Amino acid sequence: MSRKSAYAWHASWREGGRAALASRGAGGFPCQLSGAQAERLQTELEAGPAAQGWSEDQRWTLARVADLIHRLFGYRYTPRGVSYLLHRLGWAPQVPAHRAVERDEPAVARWRTEQWSRVRGRPSSWGRG
Repeated sequence: MSRKSAYAWHASWREGGRAALASRGAGGFPCQLSGAQAERLQTELEAGPAAQGWSEDQRWTLARVADLIHRLFGYRYTPRGVSYLLHRLGWAPQVPAHRAVERDEPAVARWRTEQWSRVRGRPSSWGRG
């Protein structure tokens, strides 16, 4: 707690008593979307980005969701605001694993068992430290 905060709280208490110190709730702007609009957004998000015209990849980004909200409801959200909104709706950020489409999993597994031990060396060949 800072000295400035203590002075501000003391001044509030002197002017309004104990009721002046009561919490006024969370700060910031209230959510612009109504309950029905939030449900519609949830439905649109579950349909996937391709259903909204983003066919190049199947990931929702904060910018895409902000654009979707603007197209559907006319509200402008910042990326941080979209992040808070998605968290409230139960969505969690995820980092996709970028893998080549041509990746051959059996060949990767074979390389790990056959070649990797030769590349990294054996513990018995290591010198004592």
